[in-house]
Amino acid sequence: MSELILRLHEDHLPAGCPPVYLPAGPRALYVREGGLMVESPQDAQSLDPAQARVGQEPLTLLSGEQDTVLWRWDLTDARQPAGALPSAPATRSELKLEAPITLDARFEWLMRCDRVDFPKGGVALTHVHQGPGIRICDYGRISIETLGQRHDHPAGHAWFELGHAPVLAPTTEDEETRFIRCFLLPRQLKGRSSIRYVRPEDAAAQKTQRYKVFAERYIDLP
Repeated sequence: MSELILRLHEDHLPAGCPPVYLPAGPRALYVREGGLMVESPQDAQSLDPAQARVGQEPLTLLSGEQDTVLWRWDLTDARQPAGALPSAPATRSELKLEAPITLDARFEWLMRCDRVDFPKGGVALTHVHQGPGIRICDYGRISIETLGQRHDHPAGHAWFELGHAPVLAPTTEDEETRFIRCFLLPRQLKGRSSIRYVRPEDAAAQKTQRYKVFAERYIDLP
């Protein structure tokens, strides 16, 4: 078994700030506002709002002509401390959430970043997933009922799900809801849904949520 930490930071990069360098490691990036160019040793990719990237290469972040708000998930060894963007005093980072996770080393793993959309009053019926991850509400409001507790998450709030613990997730009747998710899954699930419904009647029921997978990549555990 491997003891790891998954962290979600919200990074603020002012327009035209000096390049930001990130070390190698499993990571997902999602642009909430603005835009930037992401360079790796193998490629370069322009990320606009509501676009994401997943990988484990060392990266260079090049800010665009607008201020950028970036959601950044990093999977690291549990001994690695949390921190802001390295050597980037022009930027500002906020640790939204961190969670220790244990991944079964008998599996090989992938990292997936996706989006889940709900209509007003939509609900994700009681379900589990095949691996853990951190979600953050983009807009609207969602409630997470799991392990005998209920927590409400408005826009900008993050939460952790174990994966194997059943979750019921109703959303607000007042507006549509969307959250962005980064989670770890066995590689056998590449290109496949990870959700499993706990009750047979829920598996057969019409679903209200819609999914968009931004990116998924095989990763090596730190």
